[in-house]
Amino acid sequence: MPRSRPKLVTLTDKAADRVKAVMAQRGSGYLRVGVKNGGCAGMEYVMDYAEAPAPLDETVEDNGVKILVDAKAVLFLLGSKIDYETSALHQKFVFENPNQSDACGCGESVTLNPFVDED
Repeated sequence: MPRSRPKLVTLTDKAADRVKAVMAQRGSGYLRVGVKNGGCAGMEYVMDYAEAPAPLDETVEDNGVKILVDAKAVLFLLGSKIDYETSALHQKFVFENPNQSDACGCGESVTLNPFVDED
């Protein structure tokens, strides 16, 4: 029997509602997520909108949202949950990532380790 691995990326209800609202204004499309080198902790999460998948993108659908994950980011994002926080001072998407081992003081960059299957 094959082992189950965590879902690549999931969205909370609040995050999905926010993405759907923005997508409704834009028409259709996909939410693209990934990581890039940068910041004092080494990597930064990136989110954007795309009209179509790139050739090597992983495609996931969660909570009614089509999500594209950059192939280079798959091992860093596997098992991540994206939430949307609102406070008196900010509104932002937040990644809850089991592969994250550290973050900088300002919260803009993170240290990520590739997913390791422990089974």
